[in-house]
Amino acid sequence: MGPVTAGVLQALALLGALALVYVPLGDHMARVYSSARHLRVERWIYRAVGADPDTRMRWPAYLRALLAFSLAGVVLLYVLQRLQGVLPGSLGFASVPPPQAFNTAASFVTNTDWQSYAGEQTLGHVVQTGGLAVQNFVSAAVGMAVAIALVRGFAHTRTAELGNFWADLVRGVVRVLLPLAVVAALVLAACGVVQNFAGVHEVGQFTGGARQWDGGAVASQEAIKVLGTNGGGYFNANSAHPFENPTPFTNLFQVFLLLVIPVALTRTFGVLAGSVRQGYAILAATAVIWAGFLALMTWTEFAHREGALRIAGGALEGKEVRFGVAGSALFAVSTTLTSTGAVDSAHSSYTGLGGGIALLGMALGEIAPGGAGSGLYGMLIMAVIAVFLAGLMVGRTPEYLGKKIGPREIKQAALYLLVTPALVLVLTALSMALPTPRHSMLNPGAHGFTEVLYAFTSAANNNGSAFAGLDANTDWFNTTTGLAMLLGRFLPIVFVLALAGSLAGRRPTPVTAGTLRTEKPLFAGLLVGTILIVGALTYVPALALGPLAEGLAR
Repeated sequence: MGPVTAGVLQALALLGALALVYVPLGDHMARVYSSARHLRVERWIYRAVGADPDTRMRWPAYLRALLAFSLAGVVLLYVLQRLQGVLPGSLGFASVPPPQAFNTAASFVTNTDWQSYAGEQTLGHVVQTGGLAVQNFVSAAVGMAVAIALVRGFAHTRTAELGNFWADLVRGVVRVLLPLAVVAALVLAACGVVQNFAGVHEVGQFTGGARQWDGGAVASQEAIKVLGTNGGGYFNANSAHPFENPTPFTNLFQVFLLLVIPVALTRTFGVLAGSVRQGYAILAATAVIWAGFLALMTWTEFAHREGALRIAGGALEGKEVRFGVAGSALFAVSTTLTSTGAVDSAHSSYTGLGGGIALLGMALGEIAPGGAGSGLYGMLIMAVIAVFLAGLMVGRTPEYLGKKIGPREIKQAALYLLVTPALVLVLTALSMALPTPRHSMLNPGAHGFTEVLYAFTSAANNNGSAFAGLDANTDWFNTTTGLAMLLGRFLPIVFVLALAGSLAGRRPTPVTAGTLRTEKPLFAGLLVGTILIVGALTYVPALALGPLAEGLAR
């Protein structure tokens, strides 16, 4: 069996597994977020935090609760890192320096999990499990809560209430993420992923000598790392490390985990919106983009003019031979089209065009299928833009899910789209113009520019993967990427919740002969075109200076 055939079979097996869980998981999440019943353990949590889960919130109250919770998370995780030197289970590691502690706290609270440190050489068991793993759960639950609030904005009529943030947050953790993570952790541990609290010990090497490694609760953190589309690895090599991802099966299983919730949320959207066909239209658009990116990535990494790469059977540099080119391409496309950021290969070692594909996947907003929650609300924003463009073409007021889209809603959607590109392009330009940040670039020319552009695209889009070749552990990059992560996460959420509140208060519009049928294949095609055109117009000039220039030069 050739490597390309093996890659196709992997993709088909993945799609089959996603199809099997699509309806049951999507329907389960719809029941979770629409239920009027509170579990006993949930009531204990509400009493502990002093929240009333039955209070209905308008969008400003929902936003205030979300921001207060996230701010507390940043502060607590920062303090935990600064106190690491005196905490038990620190494995002898010192406290994390302030700029890096700020960067890491911002990273994990925003579901980015960008890491400017080597995990096994920096953080002990308490910070890894009590700090980072906890944020992996709650940051994913925050994104899912925002997505559900926006869906309620479309579904509700003549009320500005979006639900209760605390109920949505707790239910997302207790009823969705925690049960799935337990099952996933058991599967990973059974397949060889490390799960212990061992200290630092020496491990022999095939080439002779020994290296020091520390154990840890890797399987449990690995499960929520990919399930919650977080991406922060226990070890510096992330999912390329054999303790985190030992076999081709675990590699494919991790890809399944990072896609399963974003994919199933399209079903949840359809159920809560009262039309499962609307969910299928969103799913079709995401599937077309994901399949197209996968085909292009696989082609760029297998097809080469260079004799050495043809003899090797593909671009093997920076890829684990136990996964191969096809498995690495599948992981790279899936992790950059979601907000996961986990990596099983070095993206900097991909071909120029291959690295550009991974970069463009993040630049599109990571909406195919996107992160846990963030992918769905990002796709719904693009749907609003798509119906607006369709309305301009026929001279009709745009409508989506029975709600008229007025000037206020279009402004909120446009502001959502502008935030991330502004952060990426401005911070990249500053880093290239100032002399100090340029010293962090270990590669010259187009590839060096791509490293910086990739770093800020990853941070502002809350992905977290790195292009390597960039020394990001400096005061400049720790501070600027930290700010990019915070602003790139919470400013778009402000506009999403404002849009949800505006839509929730509108009366439903009856369907007429002139209504654009948004559950049809025509709209799915329009949505795909809108996504690609908006992404291209925004990022192609920057991409032309980096990955396109590098790829076309070969």
